[in-house]
Amino acid sequence: MRACRLTLLMAGLVLLAGCATPPPASDPEGVADYRQTNDPLEPTNRVLYAVNDGIDAAIIRPLAVGYTYAVPEVLRTHIHNILDNLNNPVILANDMMEGKPRRAGDTMMRLLINTTLGLGGIFDVADSMGYTAHDADFGITLAMWGVPDGPFLFLPVFGPSSPRDLTGYGTDFAIDPFTWTGTTTPWLLFDYSRYGMTVIDIRASLIPDLDKVKEQALDPYATFRSLYRQHRKAQIEQVEHDTRATVPLWYDHGPAQ
Repeated sequence: MRACRLTLLMAGLVLLAGCATPPPASDPEGVADYRQTNDPLEPTNRVLYAVNDGIDAAIIRPLAVGYTYAVPEVLRTHIHNILDNLNNPVILANDMMEGKPRRAGDTMMRLLINTTLGLGGIFDVADSMGYTAHDADFGITLAMWGVPDGPFLFLPVFGPSSPRDLTGYGTDFAIDPFTWTGTTTPWLLFDYSRYGMTVIDIRASLIPDLDKVKEQALDPYATFRSLYRQHRKAQIEQVEHDTRATVPLWYDHGPAQ
């Protein structure tokens, strides 16, 4: 619940902050660009981006760099697999809420196979059996339900976001079964370790890409905003275009085309 309160606090700070002034109606090109950018909170977002950049430079990136140097790649892969497996219940819930039975079936099989044959998720055995991983979160689920994304947001640690995805963060946290496992010291250590390792794992995978943007982009903030929106659009379209149906085993659907 601490994570939920932190998310709501950051959202409140953004909403209470100043907004960008829209161009006058006499400037149609400026108005069109303003609407396409959909970033009315840009002054505040840029301040929060600077805060996030400072946190990243001072803490998160050094930890991620040290992690890649100190931990062999094969061990990092196993850690990544475990973290993915722990997140499968949330992915499964969103697959079902999105009305995607085949994606839900793939996630269920990944959870069962990797938890057992994969020794708790250390090995991604399911992938080699044809059950590949895919993206699913409540932000995507809301998009599938027709909820608009809203204006662009930039939140420290969370990074690029939107009101829809911010709601998704909180909901995914709430539906994660590990959120409700208890408040004893072992479970708290497990939760903190899991979330901390997730941040480091994700940041370590993005070291070259983020460094390249910061070094080459004239306006890194605008570049991250554009890349975030392109990435989310691609994730949502992938779910929309996955129209596979679950066919009963007794149904003879003929030879594969």
